[in-house]
Amino acid sequence: MNDFLIILLYLCVYLSLCFVFCKHALQMFQQNHYELYRYSKWLFNKNNIHFSKGLLYSIVILTIGTLLKSGKTLVCIFITLAFAIWMIYEENKAVYVKDLVLTARVKRQIAVLLVLLSLFILAGKVLPADILGVLCIIMSYLMIYPMALLTSPMEEMIKKRYENEARMILAKNDQILKIGITGSYGKTSTKNIVNDIIADNKFTLITPASYNTPMGITRTIREMLKPIHEVFVCEMGADKVGDIGYLMDFVKPKFGVVTSIGPQHLNTFHSMENIIEEKMKEIEMLPLDGTGFINLDNEYIASYQIKNHCEVISVGIENKDADLVAEKITYSKDGSKFSVKIDGKTYKFVTSLLGKHNITNILIGIAIARKLGIDMKDIVKNVKNINQVEHRLEVKKINNFTFIDDAFNSNPVGSKMALDVLEMMPGRRVIVTPGMIDLGEKEEEINREFGRYMIDKADDVILVGEKQTKSIKEGLLESGFDEEHIVVFKTVREAFDHVYRHFSSRDTILLENDLPDAFNV
Repeated sequence: MNDFLIILLYLCVYLSLCFVFCKHALQMFQQNHYELYRYSKWLFNKNNIHFSKGLLYSIVILTIGTLLKSGKTLVCIFITLAFAIWMIYEENKAVYVKDLVLTARVKRQIAVLLVLLSLFILAGKVLPADILGVLCIIMSYLMIYPMALLTSPMEEMIKKRYENEARMILAKNDQILKIGITGSYGKTSTKNIVNDIIADNKFTLITPASYNTPMGITRTIREMLKPIHEVFVCEMGADKVGDIGYLMDFVKPKFGVVTSIGPQHLNTFHSMENIIEEKMKEIEMLPLDGTGFINLDNEYIASYQIKNHCEVISVGIENKDADLVAEKITYSKDGSKFSVKIDGKTYKFVTSLLGKHNITNILIGIAIARKLGIDMKDIVKNVKNINQVEHRLEVKKINNFTFIDDAFNSNPVGSKMALDVLEMMPGRRVIVTPGMIDLGEKEEEINREFGRYMIDKADDVILVGEKQTKSIKEGLLESGFDEEHIVVFKTVREAFDHVYRHFSSRDTILLENDLPDAFNV
């Protein structure tokens, strides 16, 4: 009985110790799309403070064990338990940009991790208590590898079963017009804008939030698509070669949209050529009676030779050769105004949205609405009623402060457009940003250029994360920006405290990009 209690005590204590580190490891695995290659890059990043903290805690436990000398196993175990409880308390206070989401998949992974760690702890019972504590911390991160290898066949089987059901639903409802939307950035905004423009005239379904992966799209189709729907607007994401081809074969849209092409996810695409070719499959894999919609202002799209003879409709602002061109654009805190010449007649549009890229996205929505036969009077009215897209140049009043929330996944083109909008705003112009991420070897130079572009666009710059924003600060100083108006904080919370203390309701604060915890190293 005593032996059983000792074993139970060992399990409880060391599983408690594993809990915090294991939860964090799973959180990062999830943020890295459950891919071991991505997770490894995060785990072994030399700036990974989370893993470094684990190693530091290991040294603390070893030191305690050394001070206690050998033979005081129970004392060491209870100190380890106290340490684990303290860490769980600290974890509950921690605020993450994106916490672990307890999906069915994650719950299965937790169950496997629990078994693996229990077996490891039982096998390690012969070791000194402090050594076992150290190994538990390290193994909490490393156990992700065997867990992933053990669960991946089952996850793949579940994924295929659900996906086949979704394919059958699409085949049964073949009267529904399917619109696929992709791009390096602007996908979600365009999806929502297109839906707002056509939803009053067509019964639509859109993939919610950023459901742009095979599983996200599968879930949308299985849970939401009904025979009554006339149009299915489907956002299609890609962060490696083959993703768009796979989704095009899956959904088989008749309309395809490419919003933009840029160095987003260059880490996983490895070259701009791969990104361009993959994104343009959205047009090239359309049926001959289909229609493609492209943004001709994007240099990569404009210079690409499309290998498909289907109809292609282009939109633009700078490129006057586009089929639909927005002109006479003006901005205010209330939104934007612009005009478009269609079939020889000029139409004036008003929208609450800000930024050139949103106007480009509206042009795509107008083009799609026209192709669907919606009357221009309805299109003008629907554009006026477009809802602001959350975290995408969304004007907000918080505590009587005016914020322009552009916190979703900043990119080189969108960030410059956001600064162009900020330039036109009254009062002191403030930007709060952690910079741009996931841009591969070009990331530092792009962020440096971002900093250089802020001159005359912003009066005050608040940077979040000293290491992450180093190149932005370098760009700011290179441009001659006053260093006294640049401040750097470790956390978003500190940045907001500074905003509330030093600025007023007359000022405008641009929130440019969010920073997932997987990159906040």
